[in-house]
Order: sequence, then structure tokens, then C-alpha cells
Amino acid sequence: MEEGEARAPPSPSSTLEKQFDDFRHRLDESGSLRERIRGVAMEIESVTRLMHSSLLLVHQSRPVPEVLEKAKAQIGMLKELFHRLAEILRECPGQYYRYHGDWKSETQTVVSVLAFMHWLETGSLLMHAEAEEKLGLNNSEFGLDIEEYLIGICFMSNELPRYVVNQVTAGDYDCPRKVLKFLTELHAAFRMLNLRNDFLRKKFDGMKYDLRRVEEVYYDVKIRGLAANGDSMGDQGIQGES
Repeated sequence: MEEGEARAPPSPSSTLEKQFDDFRHRLDESGSLRERIRGVAMEIESVTRLMHSSLLLVHQSRPVPEVLEKAKAQIGMLKELFHRLAEILRECPGQYYRYHGDWKSETQTVVSVLAFMHWLETGSLLMHAEAEEKLGLNNSEFGLDIEEYLIGICFMSNELPRYVVNQVTAGDYDCPRKVLKFLTELHAAFRMLNLRNDFLRKKFDGMKYDLRRVEEVYYDVKIRGLAANGDSMGDQGIQGES
């Protein structure tokens, strides 16, 4: 080729091949990353399942401190697993929401379990910042998505009607009042939100039924004359009230 002579443009077939070869490399890298994320997510699910199975004993009127001790022993493992997730995501900056779906369901369950544990211990709601702290999450790098937190809280409320029924059966007739107060305040707080996420809105609708079921138990206990008088203990934690 003489000096200054223009080079021939690449053929359409070579351009097409180059594009799809690039796609192949990208998809392979993405698939490998997703497999690693799903592997950690499966471990999170396994640990959460162990914690939930321990918490089920509270429905059999087992002492709350005993039940919480077994579940709390797993929090350190959860923290380590979320740290591993954060490390994987650092390899692909700006891709958080691309892979978010691979662990969001597990995160919702984790929040639900942690929130139920916190409520059993304190009688109050596990705040978003507290949940992040328990999991060792940093909002500036790898934080707890607000919608996943809210969905987890909705899941937690599903545990309360069953807890109330079992506590009344065991003779704790003041439990319905305490749970009703908590759920009423939580439901009112959720009503402040403009929920655009369809799944979250459906979960919030489910909270209404949880509240209604607890109300029914409370009024049944009250009509039978078994409810404690007054509301002076309403703001104390579950253990402190017993």
C-alpha cells in the first residue's frame, strides 16, 4: 500500500463478528459475577432459615431470652456474608441495581427476622439505620435499599397475629394490647408513604389484615374481662412489661 493511500474499511462481516465477540466476553463476565452473587445469596438464605427456625420456638411460649440467644448467634455470619456481597459489587461500580434482584428477596427476609427479634427484645421497631448497622452496611457504598427494608417490616408484621394468639393461650392477656398499639402506630406511619412499588403496596395491604386479626383478639380478651386495666405499660419493651 502506497504512503497516504486510505485503508479499506472493515468488511460488514468482520464488524459483526467483532461486536458479538465483545458481547460474548461481557455476558461471560456478567454470568460469572451473577453466579458468585447467587452463591452468597444462597448462604444468606440458609443462615436466615436457621434463625427463623429458632424464632419459631417463641410461639411455643419458650423464654424470649433463650430464643433470641440462638438467633443472635447467627448475626455475625450474616454480617460477613453481606460484606462478601459488597466486595463482589465493588468489582463492577455503578452496577448495584443491575444485580440487585439476585439478593433482594433474601434481604427482605433478613430484615423481617431481625425486626421480629428486635421487637421481641424491645417492643419497638427496628429502624433502617439500625438494620444497616447490624448487617455492617454502608449506605455510601452498599446500603440497605429502603423498599427492601419496608417489605421486610411488612413480613415481620405477619408474625404478630400468630404470636398474640399463642401468648393469650399461654395466659398473657396483656399481649394483644401491646401488639395492637405497636401495629396501629406502624400502620399509621406507612400511610404517610406514597407507595409506587406494587409488591410493597400489596404487602402493606396485608398489614391491614394483621392489624384486624390482632384487634379481634384484643376485643375478645377485653369482652371476657381478661385484659389488663390501663395503658401505663404501653411504651415499654416486651420483656420489661412481662
